[in-house]
Amino acid sequence: MLKSLFVYGVLGVMLIPVKSKRMTVCVEDDEELRVDCLIEPKPNKINTYQFSWSIGPRQETINTNVSGESANNLFKDKSRVEELEPVGYRMTLSDFRDKLSDNTTFLCKISGQGENITVQKDNILSCSAVSLLLKNSWSWMVYLLLFFYHTHS
Repeated sequence: MLKSLFVYGVLGVMLIPVKSKRMTVCVEDDEELRVDCLIEPKPNKINTYQFSWSIGPRQETINTNVSGESANNLFKDKSRVEELEPVGYRMTLSDFRDKLSDNTTFLCKISGQGENITVQKDNILSCSAVSLLLKNSWSWMVYLLLFFYHTHS
């Protein structure tokens, strides 16, 4: 019984999220870059979004619906944004590979709330369900390992 209590205690601690991932970057099967920004907008406000990237000291807007702002001409007709349910926006960018640096920081703002993520050009994951599961769900894998350990001991 003490062993079971220990295993479930370790499991409970490991499943507590340290920080939620509110932004992900991946490459779709058709070689388009996908940036998901899962920030919950403020209630009773018109939702605005802005996607940009920072390469060194230079920050460029990729797509936005913010009044008075506009996307860099480099990205005209190469990006699109769709609203996600229940919260957030997804930006898809085509023809991007030659524009990325070794380390590129992607930024998103939804209704004034911002998030960013830095990715390495050669290490951007595929958007397939398997790679995203492996990237974001290490705690579930640990849970399964502990479950099998507990049931077979």
